[in-house]
Amino acid sequence: MNIVCLDMEGVLVPEIWIAFSEASGIPELRRTTRDEPDYNKLMNFRLGILKEHGLGLKEIQATIARIDPLPGAKAFLDELRETTQVLILSDTFEQFAKPLMEKLNWPTIFCNTLEVGAGGEITGYKMRCEKSKLTTVKALQSIGYETIAAGDSFNDLAMIQASKAGFLFKSTEQIKKDHPELPAYEEFGDLLSAIKAAL
Repeated sequence: MNIVCLDMEGVLVPEIWIAFSEASGIPELRRTTRDEPDYNKLMNFRLGILKEHGLGLKEIQATIARIDPLPGAKAFLDELRETTQVLILSDTFEQFAKPLMEKLNWPTIFCNTLEVGAGGEITGYKMRCEKSKLTTVKALQSIGYETIAAGDSFNDLAMIQASKAGFLFKSTEQIKKDHPELPAYEEFGDLLSAIKAAL
């Protein structure tokens, strides 16, 4: 029994924080898990910048409403879900993901949640569990699933390496160079073929 675990941002949809960086004109918010391996450090950095500029959930959600999945992502996901079980494992937040999941025809996503104050300010965040992607893959394996994983960032490497088959997708040159053992793809058709071959 197989289950495919996919990252969301950078794989199926554009990076939310990069889109918000462009919309808000705050270049520091372009920093993502492709640049910073320590997720807590990255999120605390982001929350500090939001507070400094008086920005909250409403402003970020307004940007997310204008984001569409990457070209070909929905067709890729639809075909993959006809073939096998698919789970999106993301370090994003429920408050960000919902409108994007609607555009992808409601795939299952496991992600985190934001703590939001009465005025809409983001006061903190609650991670679903420690090392959420790796922990989830290990849990799936413990109940009889073989996992196949794909992602683009530092925080995807552990789930990719722990899976029966794992792939980099639309990753950075540095991550690809550091992990030549991982097949790397740029096109959805190629990733779909690789996943199907691994099933």
